[in-house]
Amino acid sequence: MSAALQDTLSFLIHTIGGLYIMVVLIRFILQLVRADFYNPLSQFVVKATNPLLIPLRRLIPGVGGVDIASLALALLLQLALVYLLFALKGMTPPLGFALVNSLYELINTVLNLYLWSLIIIAIASWVAPGSYHPALMLLHQITEPLSSRVRRVIPPIGGLDLSLMAIVLIIISLQKILPAVFQALLG
Repeated sequence: MSAALQDTLSFLIHTIGGLYIMVVLIRFILQLVRADFYNPLSQFVVKATNPLLIPLRRLIPGVGGVDIASLALALLLQLALVYLLFALKGMTPPLGFALVNSLYELINTVLNLYLWSLIIIAIASWVAPGSYHPALMLLHQITEPLSSRVRRVIPPIGGLDLSLMAIVLIIISLQKILPAVFQALLG
């Protein structure tokens, strides 16, 4: 296989696999925050993840209202993606490396989901305040539990909500620290 074809195939597999894993993580987050199940985007997420998630739920039950099967599915898919991408290069990563890499990717994906959700909410509040678009409603439902906790510490000042900015700064800081933490785990 030529290098260009291998790179293109790796890119496609990484992108499609990463997007599906993101949808699985979104399902976990939606259930965690108890978002509106009847939102059209929620329905898409449920229908896209049910084929793999329903059989896994028979093996892995939820704990305390937390859908552990979604997290397990995301981790299994990320592990499979790591092994598949390495196999395209003709290599096999050690299990420890693949597991640490997968955990890093999942945490980074969740951080990116929240980061972009907050940025979209901030921009939408300037461009279309009070909009009731299903996507915006879902983003508000996802970020509100976190935003409300930060608002208790940093209350709105003169009508300006600084909690979103604080959360964005925390997420960016975590994304800067995270690679060093996982590098230390790998030794």
